[in-house]
Amino acid sequence: MSIRFPGLNLVLSYVPRSFQIFGMEFTIYGVLIAIGALLGIGLVTLEAKRNGEDQNKYLDMMIISLLASVVGSRLFYVVFSWELYRGNFSGILDFRNGGYTFYGGLLAGFLAAAVFCRIAKMNFWKMADTVSLGILLGQIIGRWGNFFNRESFGEYADLPWAIQIPISAVRSGEVSGNMRDNLLTINGISYIQVQPVFLYESLWCLILLLILLALRRKKKYDGELFMIYLAGYGLGRFFFEWLRTDKLYIPGTRIGVSLVISAALFIIYTPTVIVRGVMAQKRAAIRIRRRKALIENQQEKENEAQDSIPEAEVQPGNNSSESVSEKPEVPVEKKKETGTVQGESDEILNWEESEYAHIPEQWRRHVGNSPTKSDKEL
Repeated sequence: MSIRFPGLNLVLSYVPRSFQIFGMEFTIYGVLIAIGALLGIGLVTLEAKRNGEDQNKYLDMMIISLLASVVGSRLFYVVFSWELYRGNFSGILDFRNGGYTFYGGLLAGFLAAAVFCRIAKMNFWKMADTVSLGILLGQIIGRWGNFFNRESFGEYADLPWAIQIPISAVRSGEVSGNMRDNLLTINGISYIQVQPVFLYESLWCLILLLILLALRRKKKYDGELFMIYLAGYGLGRFFFEWLRTDKLYIPGTRIGVSLVISAALFIIYTPTVIVRGVMAQKRAAIRIRRRKALIENQQEKENEAQDSIPEAEVQPGNNSSESVSEKPEVPVEKKKETGTVQGESDEILNWEESEYAHIPEQWRRHVGNSPTKSDKEL
């Protein structure tokens, strides 16, 4: 039950695989997977809230995807380990004894999420960007379950961070000839000394999470973060799978399934991210130029409209050959002092042309009004 780190002078004398509570046994691997999933869901809901999206829809989608990923992960493992389950169909449904693959769960989970987004009318790629953050957090924590299970390790290595595991604690098929040639016997227990690949993957996922957190405010299009995650994880997982000895192989070959999938993810999504990023920048530049041109056209039209406003013209009088462009407005106070209004001023100016020219000047204030009784007498 011990695990040793000789280069660090660290010896863990008791590292259990499981524990019991009220007579019920819980594997540490499963507990860490559950903790990682819960923390990942929490991060996704917080990110959805930051983006102003419906947290409840994200929560519903993640619960459905999580259930689908468990089933998909198990079925993927069973398909590529059929020799173990050919005569043991009941073992297929025994989820407690391990036997899961990450890529199977990832595929099933995102297929379920795509269906949910179609029904709920959500943007799948935008959702995938947010969910990829939670997946990485879950992987960072969940990978340490491999430490307690004594799995996900590489070949023999004489490195400062190499890990020593009792050979009796691992499956015989995962022990290579090189490991057997370098067995160490300590206190009567034989140990293999290997590379802690689970640690490499956990740290790699931490780096990817920090990168995505830094890029999430600068992404150029929906789906960019998700595709960066797939390309980056595929790159790291390719090397981790190359080191591991507990691979799942394509039937009839010695080619690792996860090795092929990891290479495909990196090869497909790396150029996709680059090309779509360049296209998004070009479209943004075109939009900026069009907006600038539109603003300039509007300004030119406004300037032309102002320049085309004609000056006010005044009709010339009957007995005058000169035209006056504008008459000064008489202030109200001035009008009150002279006892006239604008209408009266106009009539006085044209007095000579009016039909009342024969009336004495002192009676001109009655011009344009109906004659009073005094006027009739006159």
